[in-house]
Amino acid sequence: MAVWFLTCAFGNHVWGKSLPQVRQLHTGWEFSMYGSNEWLSAEVPSTVHQDLLAHHQLPDPFYGMNEEKIQWVEKEDWQYRTSFVLGEEEMEMEEVFLVFEGLDTYADVFLNGSLLLKADNMFVGYRIPVKKVLKKGENKLVVRFRSPIREAMPQWESNGFDYPADNDHFPQKLSVFTRKAPYSYGWDWGIRMVTCGIWRPVYLEFANKAVVEDYFVHQTSVSSARAEVDNQIEINNIGNDRQQALVRVTYRFPGEADKSMEKKVELQPGQNTVSLPLSVESPHLWMPNGWGEPALYEFEASVWVDGQLVSQKSHQIGLRQVRVVQEKDKEGMSFYFEVNGIPMFAKGTNLIPSDALLPRVTRARYARLLEDAQISHMNMIRVWGGGIYEDDAFFEEADKRGILIWQDFMFACTTYPHDPVFLHRVSEEAEYNIKRLRNHASLAMWCGNNEIYEGLRYWGWKDKYTPEVYQQMLEGYDVLFRQLLPEKVKELDPGRFYLEGSPYEANWGRPESWKIADSHNWGTWYGQKPFESLDKEIPRFMSEYGFQAFPEMKTIRTFASPEDYALESPVMNAHQKSTIGNALIKKTMALYYPVPEKFEDLVYAGLVLQGQGMRHGMEAHRRNRPYCMGSLPWQLNDSWPVVSWSAIDYYGNWKAMQYQTQRAFAPVLINAIREGDKLRVYVLSDCLKTEKVTLQLEWTDFQGKVHRRQQIDGNLPVNASEVLYEEDWQKAFAACDTTASFLRMTLKGHQSRKILSDEVYYPVYPKYQRLPKAKISCKKTPKKGVYELTLKSNQLARDVFIEIPVQGVRFSDNFFDLLPGVTKKVTVSSADGSPLEDITVHIHQLSDITSNY
Repeated sequence: MAVWFLTCAFGNHVWGKSLPQVRQLHTGWEFSMYGSNEWLSAEVPSTVHQDLLAHHQLPDPFYGMNEEKIQWVEKEDWQYRTSFVLGEEEMEMEEVFLVFEGLDTYADVFLNGSLLLKADNMFVGYRIPVKKVLKKGENKLVVRFRSPIREAMPQWESNGFDYPADNDHFPQKLSVFTRKAPYSYGWDWGIRMVTCGIWRPVYLEFANKAVVEDYFVHQTSVSSARAEVDNQIEINNIGNDRQQALVRVTYRFPGEADKSMEKKVELQPGQNTVSLPLSVESPHLWMPNGWGEPALYEFEASVWVDGQLVSQKSHQIGLRQVRVVQEKDKEGMSFYFEVNGIPMFAKGTNLIPSDALLPRVTRARYARLLEDAQISHMNMIRVWGGGIYEDDAFFEEADKRGILIWQDFMFACTTYPHDPVFLHRVSEEAEYNIKRLRNHASLAMWCGNNEIYEGLRYWGWKDKYTPEVYQQMLEGYDVLFRQLLPEKVKELDPGRFYLEGSPYEANWGRPESWKIADSHNWGTWYGQKPFESLDKEIPRFMSEYGFQAFPEMKTIRTFASPEDYALESPVMNAHQKSTIGNALIKKTMALYYPVPEKFEDLVYAGLVLQGQGMRHGMEAHRRNRPYCMGSLPWQLNDSWPVVSWSAIDYYGNWKAMQYQTQRAFAPVLINAIREGDKLRVYVLSDCLKTEKVTLQLEWTDFQGKVHRRQQIDGNLPVNASEVLYEEDWQKAFAACDTTASFLRMTLKGHQSRKILSDEVYYPVYPKYQRLPKAKISCKKTPKKGVYELTLKSNQLARDVFIEIPVQGVRFSDNFFDLLPGVTKKVTVSSADGSPLEDITVHIHQLSDITSNY
């Protein structure tokens, strides 16, 4: 029988205290190449590459063409060792667990002469009872890492064919056989750095009597009136005898009294599962970014034996209902996210791992990246299937910022084996990560893979392989993504949506595919189409599309010397992994801009091109809601300094694309477009309440003279897209020289008395504009550790780029249009929030490379 009561404290228990007790094993490590017996100090968590770099045994892999000079590391075995001392009190504990949260990848673990583990999956953690192996005094721990290349080679040699893993930059495609981050073998934006090491924390966990090994806060139904929650608690009774215990669940919300319920249970020896259902009345609902507070409760499960608290586990829980609506309709098949009963247009991005050396990714870096997404009005991030299942810290930051996570399983762009050993590894991996992540409010869905079905259907694999091999691939796909993974999700995370693969329907150039569920559109890249194609190729949900740009020059300087500053220099090509990359950037640039000859100008123009082009797609998707209900550009971040599709470079610098994303995803946006013979001005709104608004239109020349004004009154659309103004195109611009004028559009709210959106529309491409070489004044003022820049010009300055040669420096705005006579203030702060020293400012504008006027 369960009993409810209110409480503020339980005896001596302090909220948030960690039980069982934990002892980190992060110090005193050494490493050596196996067989050399030359030991050097090591960091843990880390990778062998990081340890070799620390001892100057490797050149900087990111610089120049050094990628080639580090490939020997992956072919060797490596050994790590440490020792730790246990006292009498620690040895009196009933059980001690040795926990590895991540071993990369093939690892043999020895403790005091005993082989404890033969690890073979980077994506799982290991928790090993070791009390019988431990001793009072010194204990010796050794981990031997076996080369993933040598380990997989016999499997490749006996397989009979190469899998189509084209992103694996090695003659033999070995990555498919390993449960290891695929991107580490190379990708079309990634360095090949096949790592090994203790890549996540390792520690000892001391326990008495019983320990909570898993706690699932299963939300069975949630509404604004009530949330029904089934607390499912897995308890390990350590001893050999049955014992009586009190299991208690407590939840609290800031500023409110704790609420608890408890249940007396008899624990059997070994594993026990206890269920404590409860109701939360009038819950504070977790809302996505832009819609309200991402409210978080703290839920805690605790176990008491003989009146003593012996174990507890707690989670931050957001009570919410997330539903993926995938239904057949007259157009094809819908695909959208409904949060707490409200259809949500997904504004987001795709995430790759933030570093080629994963232990470098700290909580601070996660927080910075998630903050970048949050202030850019994103409400969704897709964690792509060629990387990793991100750390708990990533999901915790997403939880508190209201950002939903589309989570791929780690399979991408190739078929995979489906032999019993491989399937067993995948089963363990799925179970570990589903249980690890399922409590997070941010976790919106699971997806089986990235682009594999599309590859099977349209990438030529059927012609490349024999019918027998191709049939094996189809069978493997079915077993992995239509049987094993959905069954695991159903079993361990019931109610969470599962999609077998993205895109749902293979859409390699087939117009009908845009009508069905989610789509990837690579027409503007591999198809070499103009950005305007995105106005016509409208999907139900766009989960990938992209265009490349170089990072800015301060990032290029970290991996290249001035003699390398040429588009096709060996170093630039080493940092451009797409075979068509640099040529396509120039080709597409020529559609819209004059193509500059100077390398630095080409880099700047490329940044502008990527930003404007990708914004075009985001706005097209938002205009076409509710038919289209999501826009996730590829990609948010980089794993090293490289030419790529990213919006934020490796050092945290926003490219123009991220600033344009921030504008395109604003809660309210005025968006003008020529559709046929009409000029239409749309209001794109994610607001859940309406108000009366006034749209002011001003046709203005580049010197600031207003040639025409018009005012339109209307209502702000609620969570929708609507046309607020329409006019014949020729009539709209009859009074203007289209090569030297623009349309300024300002939307003001009557109730809020705020400018809801202030945007500019240009009737012709930049290469046809007669842009003035504007004289931009810039006043630099220090203010409490930051700088405020005040910019002004009497003429239009397009795509103003404020360049400051400090990595990761943050701007309140950049890559903006400075309108004639309008003062613009920009705040500049350091990457980590420390006081910013004096800064050198360089200002660029588009007319520097496009005009002689």
